Amino acid sequence: MPTAKTKPSIFQLKITLLEIEPPIWRRIQAPSTIPLSRLHHVLQAVMGWTDSHLHQFEKDGKYWGVRDYDGFEDDIEVMDESRVAVGKVLTAEGDSMVYVYDFGDNWRHKVFLEKTVLSDAPSTRPVCIAGERRCPPEDVGGLHGYEKFLKVIFEPGQESEQFRVWAGGTGHAEEFDVKAVNQALERMRWPVRHRRP
Repeated sequence: MPTAKTKPSIFQLKITLLEIEPPIWRRIQAPSTIPLSRLHHVLQAVMGWTDSHLHQFEKDGKYWGVRDYDGFEDDIEVMDESRVAVGKVLTAEGDSMVYVYDFGDNWRHKVFLEKTVLSDAPSTRPVCIAGERRCPPEDVGGLHGYEKFLKVIFEPGQESEQFRVWAGGTGHAEEFDVKAVNQALERMRWPVRHRRP
């Protein structure tokens, strides 16, 4: 008699950009088997980053990212993110890790496992189900640069116009378009299935 297969699970994750008020956040659903390297691409798309800088995941003194084979003696050990599924790092509801993007600007995101959903036919494609506020422009100068950007962007004058042009237009910090984010996720290539962790 064949044994019943364990149903694959979908993680509902809330991603919050730390130290910014009001918060900039996204809620996504993705397979628990998705490798951290793929989750990185999902986070880039849903937050609105351009993948122009280095990144890594952190939890309990462990680090995952792109392996640096010419590291120095004092470097931290970074494990290969392509070999670890998110379900191996976030093991229970309420668990979290940190995703760091752009080591210069040091954007730190909390990746929080809100719940696990069992599914008969889970999608291998991540989906964004909610979010608020636009992420800061790339290379704005971290938290302090972003605060200055927000003060200047809405004031009349030449500096404000220069900031708007540099940031890519007239977008408002409060805007978030879940439909556009999901269209970006749809355009990304995803494997038909992920290996089980």
